[in-house]
Amino acid sequence: MLAQQSRSSAPTQRVVGRIEGDHYVAPGGLYRVKIPVLLQLGGTISDTGNVVVFRDDYSVHVSIGAFELDATQRWELSTMEREDYLNAFFTTLVMPDFARMFPGSQIEATQFDAGRLGGVVFCVTLLPGGSMFPTPFAEARAALPVAKRGNLIFAQNGVIYVLSTELSERLGKAHKMTAEEENALLASRLDALLATMQFAEPRR
Repeated sequence: MLAQQSRSSAPTQRVVGRIEGDHYVAPGGLYRVKIPVLLQLGGTISDTGNVVVFRDDYSVHVSIGAFELDATQRWELSTMEREDYLNAFFTTLVMPDFARMFPGSQIEATQFDAGRLGGVVFCVTLLPGGSMFPTPFAEARAALPVAKRGNLIFAQNGVIYVLSTELSERLGKAHKMTAEEENALLASRLDALLATMQFAEPRR
């Protein structure tokens, strides 16, 4: 459907979900989230029935995947340890896509927080040549930097969510952060994104 303009001066963008003011609403109303890019300054939104991507050419590449579980998957989620289920979901359904697109992709670190949303996995991935930002090395793939993404994986109301963002600072010549500092920055940005999300009530 045609998206509504977030402000009178903002460009109209065609999305599967919808834009309401400065929020994006997922198809079926599963969730709403504050749009993390400025549409007036060239930020874009693209989506499918399951995944939305917000991006600009400078500092933001954010995606949100929302995957509704069927009855069998809900039963598996209820019988497994939450950490095990979320890790298995990411490694078997998300990482293979990364590996196909960016050979050599790997998980650098994972951390489980049992105190939020029934359990949240924070996972950091390294994607050789996988940056979504323009780089001066586009003509020489071997020279492309290793992109670093943070991912939050959690279940809410029968839906598995995967929030992801790329660390744009890795492309800068002045980049001097340690791996721990990078991971902390990614985690803080994902936490800030999560704080703007509202989820639909569970279906009866």
